[in-house]
Amino acid sequence: MFPSPRPVFRLLRVASRSLLLALPLALHAATRSQPNVIFILSDDLGYSDISPYGQKQIQTPQLQRLADEGMLFTNAYSGSAVCGPSRAALFLGLHNGHNPIRHNPGAARGWDRTTQGDPPLPENVPTFGKVMKQAGYATACFGKWGMGVPGQAGSPRRLGFDTFLGYASHVDAHTYWPDHLWRNDEKVPMDGKTYSHDLFTKEALAYVRGHRDQPFLLYLSYAIPHVALDPPSLAPYENQPWPEKEKAFAAMVTRMDTDIGKLVSLLTELKIDNNTLVIFASDNGPCTAGGHKASTFKSTPFRAEKGQLYEGGIRIPFIARWPGRVAAGSRSDLPICFYDILATFADVAGQPPPARTDGISFLPTLLGRLSAQKQHEYLYWEYGAGNGFQAVRMSDWKAVFLNVSQPGEPKLELYNLKTDPQEQHDVASQQAAIAEKMKRIARESHTPNRMFPLTHAEFQTAPPNIVTPNKNQLKRAHKAGKAAK
Repeated sequence: MFPSPRPVFRLLRVASRSLLLALPLALHAATRSQPNVIFILSDDLGYSDISPYGQKQIQTPQLQRLADEGMLFTNAYSGSAVCGPSRAALFLGLHNGHNPIRHNPGAARGWDRTTQGDPPLPENVPTFGKVMKQAGYATACFGKWGMGVPGQAGSPRRLGFDTFLGYASHVDAHTYWPDHLWRNDEKVPMDGKTYSHDLFTKEALAYVRGHRDQPFLLYLSYAIPHVALDPPSLAPYENQPWPEKEKAFAAMVTRMDTDIGKLVSLLTELKIDNNTLVIFASDNGPCTAGGHKASTFKSTPFRAEKGQLYEGGIRIPFIARWPGRVAAGSRSDLPICFYDILATFADVAGQPPPARTDGISFLPTLLGRLSAQKQHEYLYWEYGAGNGFQAVRMSDWKAVFLNVSQPGEPKLELYNLKTDPQEQHDVASQQAAIAEKMKRIARESHTPNRMFPLTHAEFQTAPPNIVTPNKNQLKRAHKAGKAAK
Protein backbone atom coordinates (compact mmCIF):
# COMPACT_ATOMS: atom_id res chain seq x y z
CA MET A 1 0.00 0.00 0.00
CA PHE A 2 1.40 3.39 -1.07
CA PRO A 3 1.60 6.29 1.44
CA SER A 4 -0.78 9.23 1.00
CA PRO A 5 0.63 11.88 -1.41
CA ARG A 6 -0.78 14.77 0.64
CA PRO A 7 2.30 15.28 2.91
CA VAL A 8 4.49 15.27 -0.19
CA PHE A 9 2.30 17.90 -1.92
CA ARG A 10 2.28 19.97 1.27
CA LEU A 11 6.07 19.83 1.40
CA LEU A 12 6.31 20.86 -2.25
CA ARG A 13 3.96 23.80 -1.64
CA VAL A 14 6.10 25.00 1.26
CA ALA A 15 9.28 24.63 -0.77
CA SER A 16 7.77 26.46 -3.74
CA ARG A 17 6.58 29.31 -1.53
CA SER A 18 10.05 29.62 0.02
CA LEU A 19 11.63 29.65 -3.43
CA LEU A 20 9.26 32.39 -4.62
CA LEU A 21 10.04 34.47 -1.55
CA ALA A 22 13.77 34.03 -2.07
CA LEU A 23 13.69 34.76 -5.82
CA PRO A 24 13.28 38.57 -5.58
CA LEU A 25 16.19 38.71 -3.13
CA ALA A 26 18.35 36.65 -5.47
CA LEU A 27 17.37 38.83 -8.42
CA HIS A 28 18.10 41.97 -6.40
CA ALA A 29 21.53 40.66 -5.46
CA ALA A 30 22.27 39.76 -9.08
CA THR A 31 21.03 43.12 -10.34
CA ARG A 32 22.93 45.09 -7.71
CA SER A 33 26.20 43.69 -9.02
CA GLN A 34 25.61 45.83 -12.12
CA PRO A 35 27.59 49.07 -11.86
CA ASN A 36 25.94 52.46 -11.85
CA VAL A 37 26.69 54.72 -14.80
CA ILE A 38 26.85 58.54 -14.74
CA PHE A 39 27.39 60.27 -18.06
CA ILE A 40 28.06 64.02 -17.77
CA LEU A 41 27.88 66.00 -21.00
CA SER A 42 28.99 69.60 -21.32
CA ASP A 43 27.97 71.84 -24.21
CA ASP A 44 30.49 73.60 -26.48
CA LEU A 45 33.43 72.86 -24.16
CA GLY A 46 36.74 72.78 -26.02
CA TYR A 47 39.36 70.03 -25.83
CA SER A 48 41.71 72.29 -23.86
CA ASP A 49 39.19 74.23 -21.77
CA ILE A 50 39.96 72.07 -18.70
CA SER A 51 43.23 71.48 -16.88
CA PRO A 52 43.62 67.73 -17.65
CA TYR A 53 44.10 68.80 -21.28
CA GLY A 54 46.44 71.68 -20.55
CA GLN A 55 44.21 74.61 -19.54
CA LYS A 56 46.16 77.08 -17.36
CA GLN A 57 43.76 79.99 -16.76
CA ILE A 58 40.42 78.36 -15.97
CA GLN A 59 40.34 76.44 -12.69
CA THR A 60 38.99 72.89 -12.99
CA PRO A 61 40.42 70.96 -10.02
CA GLN A 62 37.56 68.47 -9.85
CA LEU A 63 37.91 67.41 -13.47
CA GLN A 64 41.64 67.17 -12.83
CA ARG A 65 40.80 64.85 -9.93
CA LEU A 66 38.56 62.82 -12.24
CA ALA A 67 41.48 62.37 -14.65
CA ASP A 68 43.98 61.66 -11.85
CA GLU A 69 41.69 58.93 -10.52
CA GLY A 70 40.65 57.58 -13.91
CA MET A 71 41.44 57.39 -17.63
CA LEU A 72 41.94 60.33 -19.98
CA PHE A 73 41.25 59.73 -23.68
CA THR A 74 43.31 61.72 -26.18
CA ASN A 75 41.53 60.55 -29.36
CA ALA A 76 37.87 60.88 -28.38
CA TYR A 77 35.42 62.39 -30.84
CA SER A 78 31.93 63.84 -30.66
CA GLY A 79 29.19 62.49 -32.88
CA SER A 80 29.15 65.66 -34.97
CA ALA A 81 30.44 69.22 -35.16
CA VAL A 82 27.18 70.61 -33.68
CA CYS A 83 24.84 69.68 -30.89
CA GLY A 84 21.78 67.98 -32.41
CA PRO A 85 23.40 65.31 -34.60
CA SER A 86 26.15 64.78 -32.04
CA ARG A 87 23.60 63.84 -29.39
CA ALA A 88 21.64 61.73 -31.86
CA ALA A 89 24.79 59.69 -32.54
CA LEU A 90 25.24 59.37 -28.78
CA PHE A 91 21.71 58.12 -28.22
CA LEU A 92 21.39 55.72 -31.14
CA GLY A 93 24.92 54.40 -31.61
CA LEU A 94 24.85 55.39 -35.28
CA HIS A 95 27.21 57.70 -37.15
CA ASN A 96 25.94 60.72 -39.08
CA GLY A 97 25.62 58.81 -42.34
CA HIS A 98 23.06 56.45 -40.78
CA ASN A 99 21.50 58.71 -38.18
CA PRO A 100 18.08 60.32 -38.77
CA ILE A 101 19.19 63.64 -37.17
CA ARG A 102 22.15 65.07 -39.11
CA HIS A 103 21.99 68.78 -38.43
CA ASN A 104 20.63 71.15 -35.81
CA PRO A 105 16.81 71.56 -35.86
CA GLY A 106 16.85 74.94 -37.61
CA ALA A 107 18.17 73.29 -40.78
CA ALA A 108 15.47 70.59 -40.98
CA ARG A 109 13.61 70.91 -44.29
CA GLY A 110 9.85 70.57 -44.17
CA TRP A 111 9.77 70.91 -40.38
CA ASP A 112 8.29 73.82 -38.45
CA ARG A 113 10.30 73.93 -35.24
CA THR A 114 8.12 76.67 -33.71
CA THR A 115 5.00 74.48 -33.76
CA GLN A 116 6.48 70.97 -33.88
CA GLY A 117 9.49 71.31 -31.58
CA ASP A 118 12.81 69.68 -32.42
CA PRO A 119 12.68 66.81 -34.95
CA PRO A 120 12.29 63.68 -32.80
CA LEU A 121 14.37 60.56 -32.71
CA PRO A 122 12.37 57.53 -33.84
CA GLU A 123 10.89 55.48 -31.01
CA ASN A 124 11.27 52.04 -32.59
CA VAL A 125 15.06 51.92 -32.32
CA PRO A 126 17.36 51.24 -29.34
CA THR A 127 18.83 54.12 -27.34
CA PHE A 128 21.36 53.86 -24.56
CA GLY A 129 18.54 54.76 -22.14
CA LYS A 130 16.37 51.90 -23.41
CA VAL A 131 19.23 49.41 -23.27
CA MET A 132 19.99 50.25 -19.64
CA LYS A 133 16.33 50.28 -18.67
CA GLN A 134 15.85 46.83 -20.21
CA ALA A 135 18.84 45.64 -18.20
CA GLY A 136 17.02 46.59 -14.98
CA TYR A 137 18.47 50.06 -14.43
CA ALA A 138 16.62 53.08 -13.11
CA THR A 139 17.25 55.83 -15.68
CA ALA A 140 17.22 59.62 -15.43
CA CYS A 141 18.12 62.64 -17.53
CA PHE A 142 18.58 66.15 -16.12
CA GLY A 143 19.41 69.11 -18.35
CA LYS A 144 19.25 69.66 -22.09
CA TRP A 145 17.21 67.18 -24.15
CA GLY A 146 16.52 68.30 -27.74
CA MET A 147 15.57 64.88 -29.11
CA GLY A 148 11.80 65.45 -29.26
CA VAL A 149 8.91 66.93 -27.30
CA PRO A 150 8.03 65.67 -23.79
CA GLY A 151 4.79 63.72 -23.92
CA GLN A 152 5.10 63.29 -27.67
CA ALA A 153 7.42 61.60 -30.17
CA GLY A 154 11.05 61.53 -29.07
CA SER A 155 10.27 62.39 -25.44
CA PRO A 156 12.71 61.28 -22.72
CA ARG A 157 10.24 58.78 -21.29
CA ARG A 158 9.61 57.18 -24.68
CA LEU A 159 13.34 56.90 -25.34
CA GLY A 160 14.24 55.09 -22.15
CA PHE A 161 14.34 57.56 -19.25
CA ASP A 162 12.08 57.07 -16.23
CA THR A 163 12.82 60.52 -14.86
CA PHE A 164 13.45 63.81 -16.63
CA LEU A 165 13.86 67.43 -15.63
CA GLY A 166 15.16 69.92 -18.13
CA TYR A 167 14.82 71.79 -21.40
CA ALA A 168 12.75 70.20 -24.12
CA SER A 169 14.50 71.88 -27.04
CA HIS A 170 17.91 73.16 -28.05
CA VAL A 171 16.66 76.74 -28.31
CA ASP A 172 15.10 76.67 -24.84
CA ALA A 173 18.49 75.68 -23.45
CA HIS A 174 20.01 78.94 -24.70
CA THR A 175 18.92 80.62 -21.47
CA TYR A 176 19.98 79.61 -17.98
CA TRP A 177 17.16 81.62 -16.38
CA PRO A 178 14.11 79.89 -17.93
CA ASP A 179 10.43 80.73 -17.53
CA HIS A 180 9.65 77.03 -17.74
CA LEU A 181 11.22 73.58 -17.72
CA TRP A 182 9.77 70.10 -18.18
CA ARG A 183 9.43 67.48 -15.46
CA ASN A 184 8.75 64.22 -17.22
CA ASP A 185 5.83 65.09 -19.54
CA GLU A 186 4.62 68.12 -17.60
CA LYS A 187 5.54 71.72 -18.38
CA VAL A 188 6.63 73.40 -15.14
CA PRO A 189 6.51 77.24 -14.86
CA MET A 190 9.69 78.83 -13.49
CA ASP A 191 10.18 82.25 -11.96
CA GLY A 192 13.00 83.28 -14.30
CA LYS A 193 15.21 83.75 -11.23
CA THR A 194 16.51 80.20 -10.91
CA TYR A 195 19.82 79.32 -12.54
CA SER A 196 18.91 76.07 -14.27
CA HIS A 197 22.37 74.54 -14.02
CA ASP A 198 22.22 74.69 -10.22
CA LEU A 199 18.81 73.04 -10.27
CA PHE A 200 20.04 70.19 -12.45
CA THR A 201 22.93 69.59 -10.06
CA LYS A 202 20.55 69.56 -7.10
CA GLU A 203 18.29 67.05 -8.86
CA ALA A 204 21.25 64.84 -9.77
CA LEU A 205 22.51 64.74 -6.18
CA ALA A 206 19.04 63.88 -4.89
CA TYR A 207 18.61 61.20 -7.51
CA VAL A 208 21.88 59.48 -6.60
CA ARG A 209 20.92 59.53 -2.91
CA GLY A 210 17.53 58.06 -3.70
CA HIS A 211 18.88 55.28 -5.93
CA ARG A 212 21.98 54.22 -4.05
CA ASP A 213 20.60 50.71 -3.51
CA GLN A 214 19.77 49.88 -7.12
CA PRO A 215 21.66 50.14 -10.40
CA PHE A 216 21.04 53.48 -12.10
CA LEU A 217 21.95 55.39 -15.22
CA LEU A 218 22.20 59.16 -14.78
CA TYR A 219 22.58 61.26 -17.92
CA LEU A 220 23.51 64.74 -16.70
CA SER A 221 23.24 66.93 -19.78
CA TYR A 222 24.63 70.31 -18.71
CA ALA A 223 24.23 73.31 -21.03
CA ILE A 224 27.47 74.92 -19.76
CA PRO A 225 29.38 76.67 -21.31
CA HIS A 226 27.01 77.28 -24.24
CA VAL A 227 25.82 80.88 -24.53
CA ALA A 228 24.22 82.84 -22.93
CA LEU A 229 27.20 83.83 -20.79
CA ASP A 230 25.32 85.08 -17.73
CA PRO A 231 26.18 83.08 -14.60
CA PRO A 232 24.98 84.17 -11.13
CA SER A 233 28.54 85.18 -10.26
CA LEU A 234 31.86 85.84 -11.96
CA ALA A 235 33.69 84.13 -9.10
CA PRO A 236 36.54 83.42 -8.89
CA TYR A 237 37.48 85.67 -11.83
CA GLU A 238 35.97 89.05 -10.87
CA ASN A 239 39.34 90.73 -10.68
CA GLN A 240 40.93 89.22 -13.76
CA PRO A 241 41.87 91.72 -16.50
CA TRP A 242 39.63 89.97 -19.01
CA PRO A 243 36.52 91.14 -20.88
CA GLU A 244 33.33 90.54 -18.86
CA LYS A 245 32.10 87.78 -21.15
CA GLU A 246 35.40 85.92 -20.84
CA LYS A 247 35.12 86.15 -17.06
CA ALA A 248 31.59 84.77 -17.38
CA PHE A 249 32.73 81.90 -19.61
CA ALA A 250 35.49 80.91 -17.18
CA ALA A 251 33.15 81.24 -14.20
CA MET A 252 30.64 78.91 -15.83
CA VAL A 253 33.25 76.24 -16.51
CA THR A 254 34.54 76.43 -12.95
CA ARG A 255 30.97 76.32 -11.60
CA MET A 256 30.36 73.11 -13.55
CA ASP A 257 33.65 71.70 -12.31
CA THR A 258 32.68 72.40 -8.70
CA ASP A 259 29.34 70.64 -9.14
CA ILE A 260 30.98 67.60 -10.68
CA GLY A 261 33.15 67.50 -7.58
CA LYS A 262 30.01 67.46 -5.41
CA LEU A 263 28.68 64.51 -7.33
CA VAL A 264 31.89 62.49 -7.09
CA SER A 265 32.20 63.29 -3.38
CA LEU A 266 28.65 62.05 -2.85
CA LEU A 267 29.54 58.72 -4.45
CA THR A 268 32.36 58.39 -1.95
CA GLU A 269 30.10 59.39 0.95
CA LEU A 270 27.50 56.78 -0.04
CA LYS A 271 30.23 54.17 -0.52
CA ILE A 272 29.15 53.45 -4.08
CA ASP A 273 32.02 55.06 -5.99
CA ASN A 274 33.73 51.69 -6.56
CA ASN A 275 30.54 50.52 -8.24
CA THR A 276 29.98 53.64 -10.36
CA LEU A 277 31.43 54.46 -13.76
CA VAL A 278 31.56 58.22 -14.29
CA ILE A 279 32.23 59.61 -17.78
CA PHE A 280 32.67 63.27 -18.66
CA ALA A 281 32.68 64.63 -22.23
CA SER A 282 31.74 67.57 -24.45
CA ASP A 283 29.21 67.46 -27.29
CA ASN A 284 31.49 69.13 -29.88
CA GLY A 285 34.39 71.54 -30.17
CA PRO A 286 34.55 75.07 -28.70
CA CYS A 287 32.50 77.95 -30.04
CA THR A 288 33.26 81.62 -30.57
CA ALA A 289 29.94 83.24 -29.63
CA GLY A 290 28.21 85.56 -27.20
CA GLY A 291 31.31 87.67 -26.56
CA HIS A 292 33.61 84.69 -25.97
CA LYS A 293 36.41 83.76 -28.34
CA ALA A 294 37.72 80.20 -28.46
CA SER A 295 41.20 81.67 -28.87
CA THR A 296 41.11 83.52 -25.53
CA PHE A 297 41.81 80.47 -23.40
CA LYS A 298 43.31 78.40 -26.24
CA SER A 299 40.25 76.17 -26.11
CA THR A 300 41.63 73.72 -28.67
CA PRO A 301 45.12 72.97 -29.97
CA PHE A 302 43.58 71.81 -33.25
CA ARG A 303 42.39 73.48 -36.42
CA ALA A 304 38.94 75.13 -36.46
CA GLU A 305 36.14 74.86 -33.90
CA LYS A 306 32.45 74.00 -33.60
CA GLY A 307 30.66 73.68 -36.94
CA GLN A 308 33.59 72.20 -38.88
CA LEU A 309 34.85 68.65 -39.31
CA TYR A 310 38.50 69.47 -38.79
CA GLU A 311 39.84 68.18 -35.46
CA GLY A 312 38.97 71.36 -33.56
CA GLY A 313 35.28 70.85 -34.27
CA ILE A 314 35.01 67.21 -33.19
CA ARG A 315 37.99 66.22 -30.99
CA ILE A 316 36.74 66.47 -27.40
CA PRO A 317 37.77 66.00 -23.77
CA PHE A 318 36.71 62.57 -22.52
CA ILE A 319 37.46 61.21 -19.03
CA ALA A 320 36.31 58.00 -17.32
CA ARG A 321 36.56 57.22 -13.59
CA TRP A 322 35.72 53.89 -11.95
CA PRO A 323 37.81 53.24 -8.82
CA GLY A 324 39.16 49.72 -8.65
CA ARG A 325 38.28 48.99 -12.27
CA VAL A 326 39.78 51.86 -14.32
CA ALA A 327 43.46 52.41 -13.51
CA ALA A 328 44.08 55.76 -11.82
CA GLY A 329 46.09 58.23 -13.89
CA SER A 330 45.83 56.14 -17.04
CA ARG A 331 45.62 57.46 -20.60
CA SER A 332 44.33 55.97 -23.83
CA ASP A 333 44.95 57.01 -27.43
CA LEU A 334 42.26 54.62 -28.70
CA PRO A 335 40.10 56.48 -31.26
CA ILE A 336 36.53 56.41 -29.92
CA CYS A 337 33.39 58.28 -30.92
CA PHE A 338 29.99 59.06 -29.40
CA TYR A 339 28.38 56.24 -31.30
CA ASP A 340 30.51 53.83 -29.20
CA ILE A 341 28.67 54.83 -26.01
CA LEU A 342 25.60 52.65 -26.56
CA ALA A 343 27.65 49.48 -27.15
CA THR A 344 29.87 50.31 -24.18
CA PHE A 345 26.98 50.89 -21.78
CA ALA A 346 25.33 47.66 -22.95
CA ASP A 347 28.62 45.88 -22.22
CA VAL A 348 28.80 47.44 -18.76
CA ALA A 349 25.25 46.28 -18.02
CA GLY A 350 25.99 42.76 -19.27
CA GLN A 351 23.75 43.11 -22.32
CA PRO A 352 24.46 42.39 -26.00
CA PRO A 353 24.70 45.50 -28.18
CA PRO A 354 21.82 46.25 -30.57
CA ALA A 355 21.97 44.41 -33.86
CA ARG A 356 22.32 47.68 -35.77
CA THR A 357 25.05 49.92 -34.43
CA ASP A 358 28.15 51.59 -35.81
CA GLY A 359 29.71 51.52 -32.36
CA ILE A 360 32.22 49.27 -30.62
CA SER A 361 32.42 48.84 -26.85
CA PHE A 362 35.54 50.36 -25.33
CA LEU A 363 34.95 48.63 -21.98
CA PRO A 364 38.02 46.39 -22.51
CA THR A 365 40.17 49.53 -22.71
CA LEU A 366 38.59 50.93 -19.54
CA LEU A 367 39.37 47.68 -17.73
CA GLY A 368 42.93 47.50 -19.08
CA ARG A 369 42.23 44.45 -21.26
CA LEU A 370 43.85 45.92 -24.33
CA SER A 371 44.30 42.62 -26.16
CA ALA A 372 40.52 42.18 -26.14
CA GLN A 373 39.78 45.65 -27.50
CA LYS A 374 38.27 45.73 -30.99
CA GLN A 375 38.99 48.82 -33.06
CA HIS A 376 37.21 50.71 -35.80
CA GLU A 377 38.38 50.33 -39.35
CA TYR A 378 37.37 53.98 -39.70
CA LEU A 379 35.32 56.76 -38.07
CA TYR A 380 32.87 58.77 -40.14
CA TRP A 381 31.13 62.16 -39.93
CA GLU A 382 29.03 64.31 -42.23
CA TYR A 383 27.54 67.77 -41.86
CA GLY A 384 25.24 69.56 -44.29
CA ALA A 385 26.01 73.18 -43.35
CA GLY A 386 27.40 75.61 -45.90
CA ASN A 387 28.51 73.68 -48.95
CA GLY A 388 28.49 70.31 -47.18
CA PHE A 389 31.25 68.37 -45.42
CA GLN A 390 32.28 64.78 -44.83
CA ALA A 391 35.20 63.44 -42.82
CA VAL A 392 36.80 60.03 -42.34
CA ARG A 393 39.50 58.96 -39.92
CA MET A 394 41.26 55.71 -40.72
CA SER A 395 44.15 54.92 -38.39
CA ASP A 396 46.30 58.08 -38.44
CA TRP A 397 44.84 59.29 -41.74
CA LYS A 398 42.11 61.91 -41.80
CA ALA A 399 40.19 62.92 -44.91
CA VAL A 400 38.02 66.04 -45.06
CA PHE A 401 35.65 66.44 -48.00
CA LEU A 402 34.52 69.94 -48.98
CA ASN A 403 31.74 71.19 -51.29
CA VAL A 404 29.82 67.91 -50.96
CA SER A 405 26.49 69.67 -51.59
CA GLN A 406 27.69 71.33 -54.77
CA PRO A 407 27.62 69.93 -58.31
CA GLY A 408 30.64 67.91 -59.31
CA GLU A 409 33.28 66.01 -57.35
CA PRO A 410 33.87 67.14 -53.72
CA LYS A 411 37.30 68.49 -52.88
CA LEU A 412 39.34 65.99 -50.83
CA GLU A 413 41.96 67.03 -48.28
CA LEU A 414 44.11 64.35 -46.64
CA TYR A 415 46.14 64.70 -43.44
CA ASN A 416 48.41 62.45 -41.39
CA LEU A 417 47.32 63.16 -37.80
CA LYS A 418 50.39 61.49 -36.36
CA THR A 419 52.75 63.99 -37.94
CA ASP A 420 50.26 66.79 -38.60
CA PRO A 421 47.57 66.90 -35.87
CA GLN A 422 46.77 70.54 -36.77
CA GLU A 423 45.81 69.47 -40.32
CA GLN A 424 48.02 72.01 -42.03
CA HIS A 425 49.59 69.89 -44.79
CA ASP A 426 47.26 68.36 -47.34
CA VAL A 427 48.96 65.28 -48.82
CA ALA A 428 46.08 63.98 -50.95
CA SER A 429 48.08 64.36 -54.16
CA GLN A 430 50.92 62.31 -52.67
CA GLN A 431 48.77 59.47 -51.29
CA ALA A 432 46.51 58.54 -54.19
CA ALA A 433 45.71 55.01 -52.95
CA ILE A 434 44.66 56.20 -49.49
CA ALA A 435 42.69 59.08 -50.99
CA GLU A 436 40.74 56.65 -53.18
CA LYS A 437 39.98 54.41 -50.21
CA MET A 438 38.72 57.43 -48.25
CA LYS A 439 36.44 58.35 -51.16
CA ARG A 440 34.97 54.86 -51.15
CA ILE A 441 34.36 54.94 -47.39
CA ALA A 442 32.69 58.35 -47.59
CA ARG A 443 30.51 57.24 -50.49
CA GLU A 444 29.43 53.98 -48.82
CA SER A 445 28.90 55.49 -45.35
CA HIS A 446 26.31 58.04 -46.44
CA THR A 447 22.65 57.08 -46.78
CA PRO A 448 20.23 59.67 -48.21
CA ASN A 449 18.19 61.84 -45.84
CA ARG A 450 15.62 64.25 -47.29
CA MET A 451 15.10 66.22 -44.09
CA PHE A 452 18.84 66.82 -43.67
CA PRO A 453 20.27 66.66 -47.21
CA LEU A 454 23.98 66.46 -47.85
CA THR A 455 24.64 65.79 -51.53
CA HIS A 456 23.62 68.04 -54.40
CA ALA A 457 21.17 65.37 -55.61
CA GLU A 458 19.44 65.27 -52.20
CA PHE A 459 18.98 69.04 -52.26
CA GLN A 460 17.06 68.62 -55.51
CA THR A 461 14.54 66.18 -54.02
CA ALA A 462 11.34 67.19 -52.27
CA PRO A 463 11.81 67.44 -48.51
CA PRO A 464 9.21 65.93 -46.15
CA ASN A 465 5.93 67.89 -46.01
CA ILE A 466 6.92 70.06 -49.00
CA VAL A 467 5.47 69.05 -52.35
CA THR A 468 7.81 70.76 -54.77
CA PRO A 469 11.17 72.32 -53.92
CA ASN A 470 12.09 75.62 -55.50
CA LYS A 471 15.19 77.79 -55.55
CA ASN A 472 14.06 79.86 -52.57
CA GLN A 473 13.53 76.75 -50.45
CA LEU A 474 16.96 75.43 -51.36
CA LYS A 475 18.48 78.81 -50.54
CA ARG A 476 16.75 78.84 -47.16
CA ALA A 477 17.99 75.34 -46.39
CA HIS A 478 21.60 76.38 -47.12
CA LYS A 479 21.15 79.63 -45.18
CA ALA A 480 19.74 77.70 -42.19
CA GLY A 481 22.77 75.43 -42.30
CA LYS A 482 25.12 78.39 -42.17
CA ALA A 483 23.16 80.05 -39.35
CA ALA A 484 23.18 76.85 -37.28
CA LYS A 485 26.97 76.99 -37.18
